[in-house]
Amino acid sequence: MAHGGGGQLTAELIAGVILPAVGGQDPAALTDAAALPAGEGTILFTTDSYVVQPLEFPGGDIGKLAVCGTINDLAVAGACPVALSLALVLEEGLEIALLRRVLASAGRAARGAGAAIVTGDTKVVERRGEPGMTVNTAGVGHALPGADLSFTRVAAGDAVVLSGPLGQHGLAVMSRREGLGIAADLLSDCAPIHELTAALVSQLGADVKWMRDPTRGGLAATLAELAAGAGRNVEVRQDAIPADPTALAAAEMLGLDLLTVANEGKLVAVVAPGAAGRAVEVLRGFDIAAGAAAIGTVGDAADLPLVEMLTRAGGRRIVQMPYGEELPRIC
Repeated sequence: MAHGGGGQLTAELIAGVILPAVGGQDPAALTDAAALPAGEGTILFTTDSYVVQPLEFPGGDIGKLAVCGTINDLAVAGACPVALSLALVLEEGLEIALLRRVLASAGRAARGAGAAIVTGDTKVVERRGEPGMTVNTAGVGHALPGADLSFTRVAAGDAVVLSGPLGQHGLAVMSRREGLGIAADLLSDCAPIHELTAALVSQLGADVKWMRDPTRGGLAATLAELAAGAGRNVEVRQDAIPADPTALAAAEMLGLDLLTVANEGKLVAVVAPGAAGRAVEVLRGFDIAAGAAAIGTVGDAADLPLVEMLTRAGGRRIVQMPYGEELPRIC
């Protein structure tokens, strides 16, 4: 199970088993979507699968999650979403009323993002426990004019910007699954972020260097990926990282590091040194990014790049790539 947690074991599985068999790409060059030539332009293509339990949780459900997750993978790769596929693997015993709610939610999320669900597939399999479902989505989008996103563009002095508080999705799912009843206002942040990325690229242009959505493995995994891919140290400030009080309290109660908890509606962007203030201003123009903040800077090149966090107490803490799965599956 830890091999699916989005941390070090996932990276080893992809680099050591999957890529040598199917493609041979450099793992460091992988992004959330593949760029493909299309006539005189470029399209981006991505795919993802979702197995979250419960199927409905505070703030969302597996249908909304699948659509938003795929749109967000396109968005952080510098694309405007155009069309999605939706494939369903349904277990016998699944209530049709629940299926209707999940599909209606997926449809609303896609329409709200201006992306059509244009094809799909349906299978029904034997029940393996509590009746559930697996959703696979794939998406295509047009490359945003002016988007130039790559680890190779990240340089010393660049700013790291986060669009809002962490951990709401993972903790909302965990609370519902385990019946913890942490708080009624702890909701998943599941939302499409394509408008955030499009606005950054449109208004900052080449000053936007790199983007990711911190899903499995949370912000810790995203920052570790940034440091490793760019070959540079990264420094973040604990007091600058926006936090939702309810999510923070829930994480502390459960003994979890909020940096490793998954998000499904957040954006991490690396921008040029002088563009941090403007990037935060642009993001705060959207309700889902009202808590945006500049949280750190990119440092010098290093053979063994590290992510360090300056703590509120004035110390330094190494932020590591999670080894396996911090929480039971939340996407």
